[in-house]
Amino acid sequence: MISGYTEADWERAHVEPPKSADLPDAWPAVRTPFSRDRARVLHSAALRRLAGKTQVVGPHEGSEAHGVPRTRLTHSLEVAQIGRGIAEELGCDPDIVDTAGLAHDIGHPPFGHNGERALDQAARACGGFEGNAQTLRILTRLEPKVLGYGMNLTRAALDASTKYPWPRRPDTVKFGAYADDLPIFEWVRRGAPDGRRCVEAQVMDWSDDVAYSVHDVEDGVRAGRIRVRSLADGQERAVLAALAAKHFSDHAVTDIEEAATVLLRLPVVAELADHDYDGTLGAQVALKRLTSELVGRFASAVVTATRRAHGDGPLTRYAVDLVVPEQVQCEVALLKAMALHYVMSDPDRLAVQARQRAMLTELVATLCDRAPDALEPAFQPAWAAASDDAERLRVVIDQTASLTDAQAATWHLALVDNSSPVDNFPGTR
Repeated sequence: MISGYTEADWERAHVEPPKSADLPDAWPAVRTPFSRDRARVLHSAALRRLAGKTQVVGPHEGSEAHGVPRTRLTHSLEVAQIGRGIAEELGCDPDIVDTAGLAHDIGHPPFGHNGERALDQAARACGGFEGNAQTLRILTRLEPKVLGYGMNLTRAALDASTKYPWPRRPDTVKFGAYADDLPIFEWVRRGAPDGRRCVEAQVMDWSDDVAYSVHDVEDGVRAGRIRVRSLADGQERAVLAALAAKHFSDHAVTDIEEAATVLLRLPVVAELADHDYDGTLGAQVALKRLTSELVGRFASAVVTATRRAHGDGPLTRYAVDLVVPEQVQCEVALLKAMALHYVMSDPDRLAVQARQRAMLTELVATLCDRAPDALEPAFQPAWAAASDDAERLRVVIDQTASLTDAQAATWHLALVDNSSPVDNFPGTR
């Protein structure tokens, strides 16, 4: 028995036989079901593919001057580490939260959220596309671990990886399951309060917010796009606060502006606000110190507030909710707004994103015309078994979403432009 968890929590949808290749005198295994879950995600092809998928800028857009930008893989590793640390302090199983952090972005398509928007439009006839719903689909169906069951993770690990525990609704953009994945979704959510996330999923979600808010700003500073001193400029601070209130927060603009003032009082922030980042070793150390201090600030804030609200002992599953102080909510929203304003809204980047969306739209249309031969062998049986055009479109969407940024460009060049023949396509990638 794992403290705070029941047999239902470590149940798998498919009962697996014991391993049969161990030596006769093998030492008895002591790993928990949850540590096995973490290993399955860590060793998965779906996780490895994230190394070639966009976080903010593409995996190949770095330079010697600006360093190597984060990818979806490095971001996921950082989320898992932040979440594990919070879980250890709160007494929920660290392996569950670690697994959820590793898995939370596995469903992202080429070109990140930009690609997600393109595939949602292309998939309207089969229920749309959403990266979190695709994550569930990969974990429970597509990843080749247990045929028909994906990675066959425990119920608790799958539930912790579910950021939006509801199917698509008319009034929501984000959702966690497609219509044809509802049976496994309902199995995962058996006994869970409707629409409520377990505390492990809440820890993962906050860790995701912390990681991409702090690290996107770090990457933006390193690339020369973001200057921390902008927080001290009244006009710029007002613009950032308004963006944060519009896109990332329910708090008033004045509260978010005050959060900027509080951040500027921190020595690690003030140090970078006083001098433009110049890439020297000293500047890199100061930037890394800023990142480390802010991650620690945001993690410790939720641990302190949650422990004060709920006391000692293991805090697991649906016993409690994570408590996030309003002060750090405003600070994280402000950092997200900085990345949005100075990096993601750059006109050159917006033009690149438009081309990327067109590429994916054209690739989906061409694959629909040329399937099943143009699909990878792993997707061809699902195409053959599909009963209508909507099911066949979903197979094409699964195939397209699995590609890295570079693979999507290569497939488009070969199949749509017909200008770069690939022998035995697609098996040569």
